[in-house]
Amino acid sequence: MNDDRDSGAASDPPGSAAEADDSAADSDAQRDDSADAAADEGVYAFVLEYLPHGRADDDRPQHRRPAVAYGLGERDFRLFEFELTDDAEFTIDDRVEIEPETAAGIKRARQVDYDDLNRGARQELEYVVADIVEENERRFVDFYNDAEPITLRLHQLNLLPGIGKKLRNNILEARKRGPFESFADLSERVSGLHDPKETLVERVMEELRDDDLKYRIFVGVDAPTANKS
Repeated sequence: MNDDRDSGAASDPPGSAAEADDSAADSDAQRDDSADAAADEGVYAFVLEYLPHGRADDDRPQHRRPAVAYGLGERDFRLFEFELTDDAEFTIDDRVEIEPETAAGIKRARQVDYDDLNRGARQELEYVVADIVEENERRFVDFYNDAEPITLRLHQLNLLPGIGKKLRNNILEARKRGPFESFADLSERVSGLHDPKETLVERVMEELRDDDLKYRIFVGVDAPTANKS
């Protein structure tokens, strides 16, 4: 006797365990794709200073000094010294890849401290920090949206220069009404926060200059903002 029902395999009902497994597998695949995409992005730095004749404190004869450059990490604000090849040519503000592969012209890169920079690199540093913050406005505005308590008495917002208890509370109250969309939006909605971009730049500079700070929110691979898109 013929059955009028579809003779094919029965489909899983909505909400079944099989469907949940498929959904979980799709989510895992999406996370893997996101991780792969992040890895493919690489790590980049901006050139702060280019010294074709090497460092002034290098005691070797000039013809034996390697050309060097100083750089600032785009995402985590780490400072680098690059030893360069003989035919390398760089200019200030060049964006160069340093991980997973180094850009052409860079023999090796090593992380350095603020005190290791020469005068020219230090003078350029704040301008480059400001450019990075401006070019990545969404990421840094989201710091104001996502900042959270560090301890019962201390909030991440209080680490920013000029932000005390009153201004912190103004920011927290304003963001309850909706996330901030831009630096201009922050200035308009938060009384007393006149230049939210410059406030961030000042904090980044403080973290770069002072190795002894207890809390870091912008500088270093483990900084809370370093791995946000």
